[in-house]
Amino acid sequence: MEDENFARTEPGPDPSLLLVDDDEIFVTRLARAMEKRGFSPRTAMGVADALAMIRDDPPAYAVIDLRLEDGNGLDVVEALRDLRADARIIVLTGYGAIATAVAAVKMGATDYLAKPADANDVTSALLSDAELLPPPPDNPMSADRVRWEHIQRVYEQCDRNVSETARRLHMHRRTLQRILAKRGPR
Repeated sequence: MEDENFARTEPGPDPSLLLVDDDEIFVTRLARAMEKRGFSPRTAMGVADALAMIRDDPPAYAVIDLRLEDGNGLDVVEALRDLRADARIIVLTGYGAIATAVAAVKMGATDYLAKPADANDVTSALLSDAELLPPPPDNPMSADRVRWEHIQRVYEQCDRNVSETARRLHMHRRTLQRILAKRGPR
């Protein structure tokens, strides 16, 4: 029986963990925290480094930033999924939107976390039982945020074409442009 957090407390027999983020301070701090939790972390600062590490020794766990200086973290997700189908992969990003979360999961990610996420959030996501539903969020999205996320999703599906997005949402193009120019509500 799983505990009430729906997660194991330690990694399985293979604790290998790849952390991919171009923020050196963040990835170093996360690596130290994950090592204290029983993982064996390796870090990569970009897509090229991560792909080389994955080819040499595909890890059991991975935490991959979506936007890296030399490319897209989803390329790393796809490569790892091809080499190790049982890997638990978390996509971590500061640009949280439902459309990117859906894309990450379709590419093979196990879960998606928006920054700022701490080591406890990452550990819970890596070790959670995918078959069980997580508890409801303590701080669910506001109605304004849900609306903004829906607009962003349609915008991405229309290949970032404002006119087509406005047509599909039955919205004036300039109104849509004003919405897209603003940061998403919290």
